[in-house]
Amino acid sequence: MSSLSVFFRPISVISFAPEHGFLNSQLGNVIQAYETDFPNWEGDKKPHLAIVGVEEDRASVNNNGTDKAPDAVRKHLYALYQGDYKMNIVDLGNIKAGNTIQDTYIALKSVVEELVKENIVPIIIGGGQDLTYAQYLGYQNLERKIELAVIDSRFDIDQENAENVSLTSRSYVNHIILHQPDYLFNLNSIAYQTYLVSKESINMYDKLFFNATRVGMIAGKMDQSEPLIRAADLISFDIGAIRSSEAPGNANAIPNGLYGDEACQLARYAGMSDKCSSIGFYEFNPTFDPMEQTAMLVSQMIWCFIDGYYNRKQDTPLYPKSSYIIYRTTLEHEAHELVFVKSKKSDRWWIQVPYFGSKSVNERYYLVPCRYEDYQLAISGEMPDLWWKTHQKLQ
Repeated sequence: MSSLSVFFRPISVISFAPEHGFLNSQLGNVIQAYETDFPNWEGDKKPHLAIVGVEEDRASVNNNGTDKAPDAVRKHLYALYQGDYKMNIVDLGNIKAGNTIQDTYIALKSVVEELVKENIVPIIIGGGQDLTYAQYLGYQNLERKIELAVIDSRFDIDQENAENVSLTSRSYVNHIILHQPDYLFNLNSIAYQTYLVSKESINMYDKLFFNATRVGMIAGKMDQSEPLIRAADLISFDIGAIRSSEAPGNANAIPNGLYGDEACQLARYAGMSDKCSSIGFYEFNPTFDPMEQTAMLVSQMIWCFIDGYYNRKQDTPLYPKSSYIIYRTTLEHEAHELVFVKSKKSDRWWIQVPYFGSKSVNERYYLVPCRYEDYQLAISGEMPDLWWKTHQKLQ
């Protein structure tokens, strides 16, 4: 891992530590931070999670100052207390802004790629949401299709200049969709607000069979978003998805959006997902956070992600089969039998979607996280939208 050290700037924990130091149970005394020697590990010493700050704000639209986010968040994160589990977390410091923004993207891509390859989950803090593109590039050499979940009030896609738009925090989705080679299987947009999204963008999502969930659909029902997050390999969280009264630290903050506890719940869902291998918290700007309220909230969201991670159930189907219950139902006038899988360990649900043209002798299928309500919909005779969209992508 020492090869990654060239990208990082060490941090000074003492600059935000209490006068008498951190208590034994505070994260500041548990996290192994890069202050003088870059963290190195072998065998059992390999960390589970790695904090990665990014000092970059050049493509954050109307929100310059996001490069200061990592240390502002650390100040409050390190003061939180660890849960009832043994943690193994490193803080690799901050990725230095490159001579060009492309240099920063390459650095973050390299870091994400190396950590994911080592089964270490990077927690990215700081910068604009354009860094999601670099986070996505870190999966290019895995040679498999991946799913992305974006929690944001907007779609961050430029419909008018779809193929020639420069990469910014408002257009990075264009670059992900058009990137070659194409290894994006699905994109889930969560907590968007309709009046901030063009009709053309919504139509484009429909044509590509992406999933988009309005903030109003999950208000007070956060569990509805859990399967969408559980399906994702990487997650990008725009702090602008949270209402300004809860998170003012964003130049583009707006009155409506998620509440702070809802944002924490989504972060915990991400941590609990066996599939999630990286997460980024973007667009936090300390310049607009004089009372440090947003910094505290982001630190608590990261704590919830960590807590979710250490409460993972390791129950991604289907092994061993004895740990799952299989439910089958057939819709009237439909050739396909719908097969649902329920984990005895966590009570979580999945639906099997067969690959186009697969033979019943050796059936191949894609497992899609779903809810009990999708099973109820199927037994009432209706095709779950999740099954249909996935089936279209598999053809």
